[in-house]
Amino acid sequence: MSLIEEYEEGEYERPPKRLKTAEVEEGEDLEEGEDSDSASAGVLGDEEEVSGPGAEKRGPWTSPKYASARRDSGDESHRIAPSPVVHVRGLCESVVEADLVEALEKFGTICYVMMMPFKRQALVEFEGIESADKCVACGASEAVYIAGQQAFFNYSTSKRITRPTNSDNPNSGNKVLLLSIQNPLYPITTEVLYTVCNPIGSVLRIVIFKRNGIQAMVEFESVQSAQKAKAALNGADIYAGCCTLKIEYARPTRLNVIRNDNDSWDYTKPYLARRERGKGRQRQAILGEHPSAYSDNGYGPHCPLLPLPSNNRYKISSHDIPELVAYPLPQTSSYIGHSSSSVAMVSGLHPTKMNCTRIFNLFCLYGNIEKVKFMKSVPGTALVEMGDEYAVDRAITHLNSIKVFGKRLNVCVSKQHAVIPSQVFELEDGTSSYKDFAMTRNNRFTSAGQASKNIIQPPSCVLHFYNVPPCVTEEELQRLCTEHDVPGFIKFKVFDGKPSSKTISGLLEFDTKTHAIEVLTVLNHYQIRIPNGSNPYTLKLCFSTSSHL
Repeated sequence: MSLIEEYEEGEYERPPKRLKTAEVEEGEDLEEGEDSDSASAGVLGDEEEVSGPGAEKRGPWTSPKYASARRDSGDESHRIAPSPVVHVRGLCESVVEADLVEALEKFGTICYVMMMPFKRQALVEFEGIESADKCVACGASEAVYIAGQQAFFNYSTSKRITRPTNSDNPNSGNKVLLLSIQNPLYPITTEVLYTVCNPIGSVLRIVIFKRNGIQAMVEFESVQSAQKAKAALNGADIYAGCCTLKIEYARPTRLNVIRNDNDSWDYTKPYLARRERGKGRQRQAILGEHPSAYSDNGYGPHCPLLPLPSNNRYKISSHDIPELVAYPLPQTSSYIGHSSSSVAMVSGLHPTKMNCTRIFNLFCLYGNIEKVKFMKSVPGTALVEMGDEYAVDRAITHLNSIKVFGKRLNVCVSKQHAVIPSQVFELEDGTSSYKDFAMTRNNRFTSAGQASKNIIQPPSCVLHFYNVPPCVTEEELQRLCTEHDVPGFIKFKVFDGKPSSKTISGLLEFDTKTHAIEVLTVLNHYQIRIPNGSNPYTLKLCFSTSSHL
């Protein structure tokens, strides 16, 4: 059994279980630069109910100051029963776990923190319900600042935050951390993670998984080092605006690494064989090595500095960690990634409902699309040439095994390094089996600025729509779905835009994730024409970070 197979049999190849949360305020689900700050207190919806030890016991809390604040406050906290778990919202984008601990530990001992970085929210579990009472009441009566920004508090409907280790002892840690990398615009390798983690605590081993999202397990030398790393990095971005870390304690207490390469490394055994893909006799390359710099392809240079929490948060000396950690640039041509080709092979395509344009509509969310070609010799299969191999990685991560029109897609790396327009034929819907998208304006990663606006998100049952003329109504969008024989949405929401805005944006919720995928596949980039309008509006769709409205 290989190393990767050994770990993937467990639960750690899947993204961590996400608490089901209702929308807590109008700004929560805003995308594309919308502001998510709001001064009103929110109400957390149906989270996973997990009762912990002492969940029914509530000790006396008689402070007149906080009791009065809780009774007289105009927020909605009275609608939810008091709980040791507090829901925090209105956080700034750069906040990490250590910032919450520093700001809230004055209310009592904190057992656990779960970050929700894209929603700018968090769950904080206190040791006692009295501490949670103080936190919620204080937040209702006066401003509480976290990392320099006012935050808002309410009780969670959960009595305990679910931990991957299922440990009843909130203080029991593990020297192995489970890292989930969200919005992975750039490749994540052992070298990148070592550079991120090792300045905080000595790293022994790293294992990376790339099958269902990008996750990694990092083993530190001690539990204390792992605790420091979790507090310092949970919720932080590896690169500016992307590759966001969500960190939990892993179940294994030790990692078994059998080779040193980009996906696994044992730093205590530098002599382990380094695996090199494609080793052996290779074809002669006409132009020699790869182009000199990946950044020249339009993504631009990235060299962010991630400030680490101040030393007094962990009671460690100044020589333990540096004030700033300079993270490496996105890897260039020397990187040997998960894929070695910029061409993806997609099989399981519906014979009558899928064509080149609809493949583009779906795959363009994860990288630029150059060409799409259906294979005449293999029905229901197409080759998709993307901008680079990293885009292929992202497409495989998020689109492999999804269902579209009743067929399950299989997305993998092709052996071809380019799509050649040979054997062009007519598909069953009358369109061509080959199409070149290199010059289309609908590619979303053509510049560094444009690429930074894209949130790489797995398919969900909520679609974010934008670039829609203000005169278009909910009924007209529903009719558009009906006319194109795709499922209609069940909930509709429009964001409050600026009065001078020439377009509107919002969210559409569907019954299932499959319905949302099918609507995006068909209607993404649909041309909306309005009476007396000179140019049509191009409807833009993408998957939302929200799980529901």
